[in-house]
Amino acid sequence: MKPILIIRTGQAPDNIRARHGDFPHWFRLAAQLEPEQVQVINVAAGESLPPPAEVAGAMITGSAAMVTECAAWSENTAGWIRNAMDADLPLLGVCYGHQLMAHALGGRVDYLPGGREIGTVPIELLPAAAQDSLTAHMQETSFRAHATHEQSVLEIPKGTQILARSERDPHHLLRYGRNAVSTQFHPEFNADIMRAYIRRKHHDMRREGFDPQRAFQQVAATPMARRLMKLFSRHHGLLRGPR
Repeated sequence: MKPILIIRTGQAPDNIRARHGDFPHWFRLAAQLEPEQVQVINVAAGESLPPPAEVAGAMITGSAAMVTECAAWSENTAGWIRNAMDADLPLLGVCYGHQLMAHALGGRVDYLPGGREIGTVPIELLPAAAQDSLTAHMQETSFRAHATHEQSVLEIPKGTQILARSERDPHHLLRYGRNAVSTQFHPEFNADIMRAYIRRKHHDMRREGFDPQRAFQQVAATPMARRLMKLFSRHHGLLRGPR
């Protein structure tokens, strides 16, 4: 069987990784994939991606890097994304992966006006989500999701549908084609991971005028957001056995 790629564009900070694991583990659990189904490619470390025709689908992780840095590994991955779109490969980008997909396909990424968005935030599904093959299965019109980002998709690629937004970011969930979506929020995070990121960023948050204690207290479970990754796996036939 063809593998499902987890395209690793970074890693969790050392203290978070030691306690909670790292991005590929979080992605695999949230998407409900078996270990033997998954192939992790660390593009940030220079590992090469296989041709899209040799894989069943791909998920692109977050990163502490910035898409606007246009690092060689990132631009190479953007080229691979364009090839994967031509092949109609199932794609799911998260945070950096979301921004990189938009950048690769002609959108514009830069710093989010008003500063970082961090914590458990309300996400509103837009009317297009009711007809989307993925989000039509989500039973609520709004849900909570974990977010931590400084940059965002400020201009979407031509032909892209906006499926969901937050108060701060109008482009939290995007549909690019029949098999390609991306999220600015983190469906792979659980509440403990979100709290760990707030602890890590509390000095930056205070300096920027945000209240880390309030953000910490507002962290909550995000079952609808987390379900998105399982829906992606199910919709594209990536799950093994009845789920």
